[in-house]
Amino acid sequence: MPVETRLQAIRVVVIEDDHRTRSLIAQTIDEQRDMVCAGAFEGVESALEVASDPAEAMSPDVVLLDISLNGMSGVEGIRPLHQVWPRAEIVMVTVCADEDRVFEALCRGAIGYILKVTSPGEIVNCVRDAQGGGAPMTSSIARLVARYFSETAAVLDGLTGREQDVLDRIVQGKTNRQIAGELYVSDNTIAFHIKQIYRKLQVHSRAEAVAKAVHRRV
Repeated sequence: MPVETRLQAIRVVVIEDDHRTRSLIAQTIDEQRDMVCAGAFEGVESALEVASDPAEAMSPDVVLLDISLNGMSGVEGIRPLHQVWPRAEIVMVTVCADEDRVFEALCRGAIGYILKVTSPGEIVNCVRDAQGGGAPMTSSIARLVARYFSETAAVLDGLTGREQDVLDRIVQGKTNRQIAGELYVSDNTIAFHIKQIYRKLQVHSRAEAVAKAVHRRV
């Protein structure tokens, strides 16, 4: 592949303590024409150590982060990783949909949540979604989040019906373009609705919107 093409590729860091799984994901990423594995680590600590080295210039676009790690857990590692890689989108990878960890990770800044049984093809699509402004989630986790979201309706009365439709789809991990297609409106219209949602919920990102909806259910 030409050097200039690789330079424009989505840069992905994989943090996974199982060597086989880590190698498989890294290999799958490197096989894609539009992405490259910028680093693969067995724990958050080793990733932070490399990230703090001025000689290293990873600057990943997306981090695939295992939730259950030896040492610092994936959930605990979200904020330190954001400190060293502020522009990176963090997608959690887990064995099962533990609802407490799902919401804790979202509240700490993760933008997506996928299961390890997700196929390699779906994983790379999740990377593309994350880079493109989406919030990738496997269907089982999306249903979990959507169920909790439905319980927040009473505290989200300040949103219009259309804004609630848009927020519901944000929670499901859909991109602006996907939402526009489902609601038969333009991308600009969806962008306007999202700005209104952020203003009313006093948030600045999709992850914060989901987290606030979850927290305000109690």
